[in-house]
Amino acid sequence: ICALLLSLKTVKNWHLKQMENETLTREKANAELQLLKAQIHPHFLFNTLNNIYSFTLTKSPVAAELVQKLSDMLSYMITDCEKIMVPLEKEIHLLKDYVGLEKVRYGDRLDIQMHVNGESIDKMIVPLLMIPFVENCFKHGASIMRGKQWMHLIININENDLEFNLSNSKPALQNKNKNKKGIGLLNVQKRLSLLYPGKHQLDIN
Repeated sequence: ICALLLSLKTVKNWHLKQMENETLTREKANAELQLLKAQIHPHFLFNTLNNIYSFTLTKSPVAAELVQKLSDMLSYMITDCEKIMVPLEKEIHLLKDYVGLEKVRYGDRLDIQMHVNGESIDKMIVPLLMIPFVENCFKHGASIMRGKQWMHLIININENDLEFNLSNSKPALQNKNKNKKGIGLLNVQKRLSLLYPGKHQLDIN
C-alpha cells in the first residue's frame, strides 16, 4: 500500500511538473510572439511616413488622401491586431490599402498587379503575417531599382489553405548574398514557426 501511494504521488508530481513546464513554454512563446508583432508597427510606420513625406514637400493634395489611408491602416493594426486571430478579409484589405499607397508614390514607373482568388469571408488568420513581404518587396525592389519596375501579388484561397505568391523585377542576388534576409522576413519566419508549426511552407527565392 505504501509503495502504491508513493507511486501515485510520484506520478502526480510528474504530471504537475509537466503542466508547469507546458505553461512556461506557452507563456514564453506568447511573449515572443507579442515582441515579434510589436516590431512590425514601427518598421511599417516609418517606411510609410517617408512615402507621405515626399508628397508633403511638393504640397500635393494627394498627401491628405494618403494620410487618411495610413490612419485607417494604423487603426486596424493597433486595435484589431491585438487579437490572436483576425478576419482574413481585413488582412487583405490592409494589403490593398498599402499597395494603394505605393501606387500613388511610384506612379507609372511601377506596374503593380494584385489578384485575390477565392472566398475570404468567414475565414480567420493570424494578423500581420503578409504585410512584411509586401513592404520588403517595395523596399528592396522598386525603391532602389531604376527605370520601369513591376510587382505581382497573387493570393489564392482554397478552403482552409492560403497561397501567397509575391514576385518583383529585382534581379537575382549574387551567391554570397542570396541567403541573407532582412529583419522583417526573419520576423515572419519566427512567427510562422510558432503559430503554424508543421502547417506552413515558406519559399524565398
